[in-house]
Amino acid sequence: MRRKPTEHPGARARKPRWTALRAAVLAAVAATALAACSGSGNAKADHGASDDKPASSAAPAAITVKPDPGSDAPAEPGSQVTIRTSSGKLTEVKVSAPDTDAFAGSLSTDGATWTSSARLAPGARYTVLARAEAPNGKQISEHGTITTAEAQDTFVGEYSPDKGTTVGVGMPVSVTFNKPIRDKAAVERGLAVTASPAVEGARRWMKDRNGKDRIDYRPRTYWKPATQVTLRMSLSGVDAGGGVLGTQQRVVHFRIGQAVVSTVDVKRKTMTVTRNGKVLRTLPVSTGKTGYETWNGTMVVLGKVPTIRMNSRTVGIFGPEAYDLGEVRWDVQLTPSGTYAHAAPWNEGKFGRVNGSHGCIGMSTKNAKWFFERVHPGDPVTVVHSKDTVAVNNGYGDWNVAWATWRAASALN
Repeated sequence: MRRKPTEHPGARARKPRWTALRAAVLAAVAATALAACSGSGNAKADHGASDDKPASSAAPAAITVKPDPGSDAPAEPGSQVTIRTSSGKLTEVKVSAPDTDAFAGSLSTDGATWTSSARLAPGARYTVLARAEAPNGKQISEHGTITTAEAQDTFVGEYSPDKGTTVGVGMPVSVTFNKPIRDKAAVERGLAVTASPAVEGARRWMKDRNGKDRIDYRPRTYWKPATQVTLRMSLSGVDAGGGVLGTQQRVVHFRIGQAVVSTVDVKRKTMTVTRNGKVLRTLPVSTGKTGYETWNGTMVVLGKVPTIRMNSRTVGIFGPEAYDLGEVRWDVQLTPSGTYAHAAPWNEGKFGRVNGSHGCIGMSTKNAKWFFERVHPGDPVTVVHSKDTVAVNNGYGDWNVAWATWRAASALN
């Protein structure tokens, strides 16, 4: 479900000269005036003075870009792009690079100046196109290439969910970084999440299970079905601290699907599955036995596979409790630490009666297939009446943190 974006928006390339239309300036022609000094007394000097005046003309409209694409020196990473027209109004501006989304920007009130909201990434090559309309209606344009200097160190963020996906109502927006983030406020300012319909949401910094810096965004309550969500990553040229510069410019759209919410009651040994508030089925299950209790709290479906080999060594269980179950069917993953909901035919007779697993939620093959076919990444599964609440970074345990506490962990507070 996750993918790693390309670290550099584009390869370094030799910069072509700026191909702008240059304004021609008409030379002013000045007439010389002859003058003579007058003598003393009433004597009059017979002289003439020219009435000629310098000729003047307005310079044609032109477009200028900063950093200058015509410069031999590479542009400084972290610079913003500014485009101006000497007269008239800009009608189109596009700044883009390979494998990255076009830069957004803002236009001045008079329409004469455009400034990028993002900054230039290191070691990148940007194409710039600008069009304007002069006061006399004439159309002018400029196009060229800006190449930026390399940086000694860069960072990228691995984001989830992916572009164009449909996810469940419990899916947070998550970005995990490949380098330590020392200036978290600067990086957080480069991230924005918007939704339609709008929601109240907030971000929280944490360490992922692998020790990497991670930031998650979630709404105060579950998303509403059919919500359209957009993640904007304007990290190009952002300094994460110590000169480690970002390279990404991304716009990620995804959609919220139906509200499929499941509740596992460890005491009753059941799992109740609802869709959009309506109970679909209540399934008998077997959860973790004493010493291997299933995590309490809300987990979020990470993914699902029809078959997987389950070996206790992969989750650190050895000795008398070790197991190798071979190919297990209808597997819905809930945590990276190894919590699944799956078929457990070896526990037949225990479902609804005995909790006998090593932490997973087991059920009959028929019921596991039914559950597998109805859940998707992002659907929340809440376990009640167990112990040891799942950690916030063990998958998406975001919903187990009180809202006030969650909001307080933003670097912008």
